[in-house]
Amino acid sequence: MFVTYKGSVIGLLGWQWRAVLLFVAASTLVVLGERWLDLSPVLLPGLPVAVVGGAIGIFVSFRTNSAYDRWWEGRKLWGQLVNSSRHFCSQVLVYLPPGAAGPSALQVELIRRQIAYVHALRVLLRQQALAGDPELRRFVPAAELEALAAGSNPTYALQQRQLELLAGEVAAGRLSELRMQKFDDTIRALLDVQGGCERIKKTPFPKGYGFIAERLIQGYGLLLPLGLVGGIENDWIVVPLTVLVCLSFSLISEVGRVLEDPFTMFWPALPLSALATTIEVNLRERLGERDLPALPVANERGVLM
Repeated sequence: MFVTYKGSVIGLLGWQWRAVLLFVAASTLVVLGERWLDLSPVLLPGLPVAVVGGAIGIFVSFRTNSAYDRWWEGRKLWGQLVNSSRHFCSQVLVYLPPGAAGPSALQVELIRRQIAYVHALRVLLRQQALAGDPELRRFVPAAELEALAAGSNPTYALQQRQLELLAGEVAAGRLSELRMQKFDDTIRALLDVQGGCERIKKTPFPKGYGFIAERLIQGYGLLLPLGLVGGIENDWIVVPLTVLVCLSFSLISEVGRVLEDPFTMFWPALPLSALATTIEVNLRERLGERDLPALPVANERGVLM
């Protein structure tokens, strides 16, 4: 995610160089044709061209707004994950009996497994290798991690184990049923967050929107010069005008494309690593640990992952 944007106009042009090349070539050919040939039979009136441009702008903006809603929903879900993880940690430390000198072994295990759950969810949403993640290996033994990786839903398996341990405390009389119900509510909230993230990840934005938007913009880039040339004293102004208008449409459409999936490793994606590390630091501090990882910061390009 961009924390501070350090790009440039040249970078934007380089990002969309194919579209820029198409718009420059189309408008240049129209200008040269107007000077050397009689293009009056194919020239277009300005009003219909403007109306079409407005319609394309609305269509492209709808896609981008819908994609941003997906991105923002993902951010809200991870904000809820932060809060629920902190609450679970407080419940573990307050509801369960402590050890002789600080948190008991069970309390430490439950909190560390919650940290593992957050890292595992990050890895799975980014479609990375579960067993190869260094942060996850610090909290899950190698044998258990291999078993988790072989399952269909490792994060769900981690929460299942949490409930089993807590249910054992109820059976032993060390945890009341009322407090167990509170734990159950928190774990349900965590699974709701996971389900919401999986819904976004596994339900791609309809590809027809992107395909149609791209073709409409390309077609408009070919028609717009025919509506501009002849109405301007200096015909060469048509070239930058065409590039400016059509490139604006292309950039808006591309922003929608890169926001469709907020859980990738692309620069506009959500900073899942930073959020997961924040949860880890917060929970390990409650355990009294001091050897904590540094919170991620934006790189030289202003991107925080």
